[in-house]
Amino acid sequence: MTLLYLGIALWCAAHLFKRVLPAGRAALTERLGEGPAKGVVAVLLVLSLVLMVVGYRGAEFSPVYTPMAGAGHLNNLLMLVAVVLLGAGSSKGRMRSWLRHPMLTGVIVWSVAHLLVNGDYASVVLFGAMAVWAVVEMTMINYAEGEWERPEPGPAKGDIRLMVISVVVYAVIAGIHIALGYNPFLGTYG
Repeated sequence: MTLLYLGIALWCAAHLFKRVLPAGRAALTERLGEGPAKGVVAVLLVLSLVLMVVGYRGAEFSPVYTPMAGAGHLNNLLMLVAVVLLGAGSSKGRMRSWLRHPMLTGVIVWSVAHLLVNGDYASVVLFGAMAVWAVVEMTMINYAEGEWERPEPGPAKGDIRLMVISVVVYAVIAGIHIALGYNPFLGTYG
């Protein structure tokens, strides 16, 4: 669990660094340059992901609650929504004008989907922490940037492209889960 805790802490620190300590981030950028400073943050984020995955996979199973039977089907639907939302932030279609924080909303949907089917302590820590981080990040962005100027909607073909890419990414994610021994299409995990 220590690696999981470290990974979550590093993820939050790397993402919130610019907002919590803007002078520190500016000093890093001034010292290293824009590209290398972003590279340092990217390396920290990759390291945090590795720590979270290794920590989560190595955590002892300790039940907190029992997920509802068949919740895997709802998880699958929510995961498709989460993948679409994660891509909507970079989309050139109409969807990009629907939400201020589509990627962070996608993280929250992803977290809730996983909490529906995983009732163990490590899952509650990982997915709960990621949902809380996304809400904190949204709040800080809204506070710092003020009112949102809704972007102009793009063409519908951008949304079609987003949907096709999302289905492919969803299939890859499902394939990885199946390869790891967690078939998401059985209706329940357990």
